[in-house]
Order: sequence, then C-alpha cells, then structure tokens
Amino acid sequence: MKILVIEDDRRIASFLERGLAAEGYHVAVENDGRDGLERARAEAYDLIIVDRTLPYVDGLEICRLLRAEKHPAMLMMLTARASLEDRIEGLRGGADDYLAKPFAFDELLARIFALGRRREAASHESVLSAGPLKLDPASHQVSRDGMPVTLTPREFDLLRYLMKNAGRVVSRERLLNSVWQLGYDPGTKIVDVYVRYLRAKIDVSGADSLIQTVRGVGYMIAAGPSRNTP
Repeated sequence: MKILVIEDDRRIASFLERGLAAEGYHVAVENDGRDGLERARAEAYDLIIVDRTLPYVDGLEICRLLRAEKHPAMLMMLTARASLEDRIEGLRGGADDYLAKPFAFDELLARIFALGRRREAASHESVLSAGPLKLDPASHQVSRDGMPVTLTPREFDLLRYLMKNAGRVVSRERLLNSVWQLGYDPGTKIVDVYVRYLRAKIDVSGADSLIQTVRGVGYMIAAGPSRNTP
C-alpha cells in the first residue's frame, strides 16, 4: 500500500514515516497543505493521512478538493481537533476515517488495515440494483435509468448500504453505525440531511421517491418505485 502523509509537525511526520515503513508500507511525506495537495494529484496513493490544520491549505479543504475531483485514495484525517462537531465535519468533508491526536500507533495500524479491508471487500461486491438504480461498488459509479448520478463518498456509502438492504427498513442507529462509524446518536440529524441530499440526486421530478421514510424507525429503499415521502 502506498501512503502519503501530509503533516506539518515534523516530529510526527518522521515518526509516521519510520513506523509505517517498518510495517512494509511505501510512505511519502509532505509538510504543508499546498505541496501535499499537489503531490496527491500528481502521484497515485492508496491512502492519504492528512492533518486537519496545515499551512496554506488545511486538511479539510484537501479532503473536499480531492473528493470533488473523484480522487480514488482513501482519506484519513489525523488531528488534535477531537470534538464531535470536528469529527462530523471531517467525515462530511470526505474523510473515510478520523483519528484524534494523541493516538496509539497500534490503533493507527488497525484503522489502516480496516480501511484496506473495506476497499478490498468493495472491489469484490457485485453491482447492486434497486428499481431504476444501479450502483457499482468497484468503480464507485451510480446511474438511474442508465444516466450517471454524481455522489459524494458519504452519499455513495449511504446509498450502497440502503441498496444492500433493499426492501428492508434500516434504522437511523444502524446507518449511523455502519455509514458514519458512530456507535451512538450524536443528537444531530445527519442521517436525515444525507437522505435529503440523496433524494435530490436520485429522484426525478414528478416520479415517486425511491427512498421511503418509515416514521419513528428509519428508511428503506424499495426494489421498485416507492411512494413519495417527505
């Protein structure tokens, strides 16, 4: 696995470079956001570990830019900003994982392994279908009636989970745990917000919504068109 570390604290960057290299990873390091972003765009990496607070371009903006450009690398945000609001903002900004400083190196390794396992599993998943929708986990492509639909990484993960459970009601708690890796309800309406984002992209004017709301429980995507719900 090729890893790019974008970290302005040179002690941490050196520690990560030596530690990850000792584990067999191919590691490159940049110490500011501008150079890190340029390198991420110029070379192919499997994982980019990025600090949240960086000179020139901060880590959150790097995640947003790379996701907007459909960069295929996994993104892990490594930061001292550890509040729930910061974590949610980082995940919504495109990070696949969010690890707070100070961190245990063994936990970092475990998270890298888990991210790699998720990517490998996705590459072997079959194409999913639900009514007019098709979703290819390997290529991260979605279409409705053959027309491409552009989704953010989090929207894609949410839609994939709903489509894997097509015909079954999925609770908000399950979605928080499986899509956002939150083991509890943070008191936000993040699931409802992202369902609204998805509906705006996969539904068409005048047609029934493909995602049903089951009040007090959660959401369900049907195998075929469903009743329009608020």
